Amino acid sequence: MGVRGLQGFVARVCPDACQTVDLREMAEKHRIDHPDCPPVIVVDAMSCVRRWYTPESWVCGGQWREYLAILEDFINAFMAAGIKLVFYFDGVVEEKKRDEWIKRRMKNTEEIARLFQFIKTHRKQPGREMFVLPSALPTFTRYALKSLGQKTVCTLQEGDFEVAAYGLQHNCIGILGQDSDYLIYDTCPYFSIENLRLDRLVTVMYSREVLCRVLGISLTHLPLFACLLGNDIVPESMLEGFWNKCLTNSPHRNRSYNRRTNILLSVANYISKIPCSYSSLKHLEEILPLGSDKTLLCRGVNSYLLPGQQSPWVPPNETNCQMLSLQQQSALCQDKEIFQLAKEQHIQSENYSIFNILSHGEIECSNSLEDDYDTEIPGQALIYRPARQHIYSILLESGNGGTCPSVKEWFVYFGNPLKQPDLIQPVQPSVTGGTPNLKILWLAKGPDVERQRYSTFLACFHLQDEMEELQALEAPVAGFCCLLAYLMMQVSSLSLEDLNAFLALILCLKGKSAAQLTGLQLAQVDSRAVHLGAVLIRGLTTLLMANSACGFPFRMDDLMPWAVFDGKLFQEKYQKAHRGCSVEELLEGNESLYTPFQNLKSLICKICMAKNRTIQSRPRGNGFNTGREQRDFNPRFQQPHRSHVVSPYHNQMREFTQRHLQSQGRGSGHPHGRRYHLPPR
Repeated sequence: MGVRGLQGFVARVCPDACQTVDLREMAEKHRIDHPDCPPVIVVDAMSCVRRWYTPESWVCGGQWREYLAILEDFINAFMAAGIKLVFYFDGVVEEKKRDEWIKRRMKNTEEIARLFQFIKTHRKQPGREMFVLPSALPTFTRYALKSLGQKTVCTLQEGDFEVAAYGLQHNCIGILGQDSDYLIYDTCPYFSIENLRLDRLVTVMYSREVLCRVLGISLTHLPLFACLLGNDIVPESMLEGFWNKCLTNSPHRNRSYNRRTNILLSVANYISKIPCSYSSLKHLEEILPLGSDKTLLCRGVNSYLLPGQQSPWVPPNETNCQMLSLQQQSALCQDKEIFQLAKEQHIQSENYSIFNILSHGEIECSNSLEDDYDTEIPGQALIYRPARQHIYSILLESGNGGTCPSVKEWFVYFGNPLKQPDLIQPVQPSVTGGTPNLKILWLAKGPDVERQRYSTFLACFHLQDEMEELQALEAPVAGFCCLLAYLMMQVSSLSLEDLNAFLALILCLKGKSAAQLTGLQLAQVDSRAVHLGAVLIRGLTTLLMANSACGFPFRMDDLMPWAVFDGKLFQEKYQKAHRGCSVEELLEGNESLYTPFQNLKSLICKICMAKNRTIQSRPRGNGFNTGREQRDFNPRFQQPHRSHVVSPYHNQMREFTQRHLQSQGRGSGHPHGRRYHLPPR
């Protein structure tokens, strides 16, 4: 998160700290000074994805092939200058950041609600001022960079700490990102992604030394300075009284500055006058209203100390336990070999969410572009929960002697206030002969094991009976059909028109380049298609999780969105399908696709029929809804309820929802007062 207001302060009050630099020149100087060490920039990828995603269309679910080409151009620009990039992604939400994570999710929920209202009103994508990241963009960016041959690291703890530590330990020429915490860490130079001119490799470098000179403090003061302004460990709410005291006594107060700027200057003035010692820190802890935890300041300062660094504010025996804590994680899976493999795969961005489940029994999922007022489609978090329960069982049961702990889920969905995690009980998938243990799935070899991996993967989605037909398909199509069949079984409101649109998408996408997809123009944008695109993309992450748990029966590359999805192309197919266009028109007149289309459609309809799910035609004409005709009110609560999830998980979903409402209390729930409610049987 960084220190609120610090980045803007540097730009406005101490512009000399913002130095324009040529990265090519810096790389050349590094090569001269360190001939045995190539120039490396460590990239805080989480603060860069918003800058990287530049395709014109962003609301429809993601222009993934365009995005992949943009990332490739980014990498090539640095390679041409002889600069190696190392990309870091946050791999965990630490407990100290959970409250901030929840606040951001609630804010995103409001932004997404406004976005859908705009789409329904204007039938088009809004301007960039309402930009919301396509669902799961950071997740798939990680795999995109890996597929492009880049070193990609998924962190085990706070991302900016690991970035700063890597930059220092590997003598990097700098950190590329946009997080003011990099002004606080004593590490390599900090470059701005926001100010990067990729064509010339010129950007702004923020100088800690100049910042300190303007503030009248030393580099040693910076961690305490950050804590006294409020950060992830020391809440701002505890510091108001202290700030007022500093403002009253500060000679630097300036009426032309806003209050936050004056606070920064006044706090700096205060700490410049106290000795750099642990006793000074203890005195501050006594005078600040830190509640029952008087160690907050010490922990806050400590969090900025990188491996091998010490601080006069912190006793040597308390210095930086962050790295040590990594060795003390308690594993829910008892097998050390399995746990270590999961950890290595996590760090190298090879598996998805597995390590967090095994090590902490916890998982989270951010906002998706879902319309809370489209009451026919359950939240993606609930649609895929039954599949996740099977995945949890595969991961946790064999390692715990048959007893299976619950998994804490922090998932954003309609009606969930995120006041506490949902405790989700694993459910055994139906695998012939029982679920293989992880040692077999992950480490054993041979054709029989490969078959077990594939059948266990399919069982997560209740598709184990269709193994032969699915295995006969090309891998990306097979994965897509698994997801599509699961969706059609789960969501009763999905129609033949929706199915036709999805199948036309996967078949027509194969022959299209990024440039062709860029040139595709939409006359209108449909809000329901936006919602379905987000649901499908989140389904792909569920496939990644199942694939990781089952020992990779698929290559991860075969389950990536650029292999199976394009937002604009799906919008086009969806709108045509619901207008009643012919199969020939849906398939762009490509006769070679007619038979595969009918075969895939027959397969999915057959799967659904076997589960007592009949897919019906329900054309929506031009497909555009204002939201009013989609609401179906429950007379008891006078609140919108959502379409139920059909067999085989209907009762399980109902029981979960009822338990959730009871645990939250009838009066609590969604921040706008709405409740998630399933219809009566």
